[in-house]
Amino acid sequence: MQDRKLTAAIQDIFQRSRRTYGSPRVHRKLAELGWRTSRRRVERLMRAAGLRARVATIYKSKASLRRVFSRNPNLLWKHCAKKPNEVWVSDVTYLSVAGSWRYLAVVMDQNSRRIVGWSLGRGRGVSLTRAAFDQALRRRRPPRGLIFHSDRGIEYAGLAMEGRLKAAGARQSMSRGGCPGDNSHAESFFHSLKADVIHGFRFDDDRQLRACIRSYVPFYNVYRSHSSLGFVSPVEYERRSA
Repeated sequence: MQDRKLTAAIQDIFQRSRRTYGSPRVHRKLAELGWRTSRRRVERLMRAAGLRARVATIYKSKASLRRVFSRNPNLLWKHCAKKPNEVWVSDVTYLSVAGSWRYLAVVMDQNSRRIVGWSLGRGRGVSLTRAAFDQALRRRRPPRGLIFHSDRGIEYAGLAMEGRLKAAGARQSMSRGGCPGDNSHAESFFHSLKADVIHGFRFDDDRQLRACIRSYVPFYNVYRSHSSLGFVSPVEYERRSA
């Protein structure tokens, strides 16, 4: 009888997570709800109920290294955000729509892991990354001196992007070759996005993909717990920090 009641609670948490939570996160949520049980029991009951979190296949990038843009040093080597709006990180990934590529640029607050801006387009250029940055500016209004970190792609190194960052009072920071972990926070979001709602689904047009992302970003910010944040969501982490 106890197993049946606990399984019902597990299934509710699992469905609310959009079938993305594995046993560690489910166990943590159960503890928050007042359940006293072991993680091994949660694993056993999830297996018995056929509850398995979605996972993504990790692909190794084959892109060649670009030249180092020495005018934009890696500021993250000496600075780690201690509060929101100190450091934003940004990256671009590609997603398939009816056999063609679309590109998604996101801007994340490094301190809270909150997605503060994003842009979806058919081309991977400065206009895409500027749109994501401009959305983040409108929503957050950060103080001057903000560090904006990205990889060394031309969509970030272009003069139009550099000029936009300077006008906003942001300091530009870029990863260096041979340091794949420099932008791990943004890459982690893409991994979660693809595991949770992209892989295994087919998008027939841009409208479907855009609607999916528009639905997922609030879920990621408000509900999805992060182990690096003490198993709370980005919004809850910012609330507690404030």
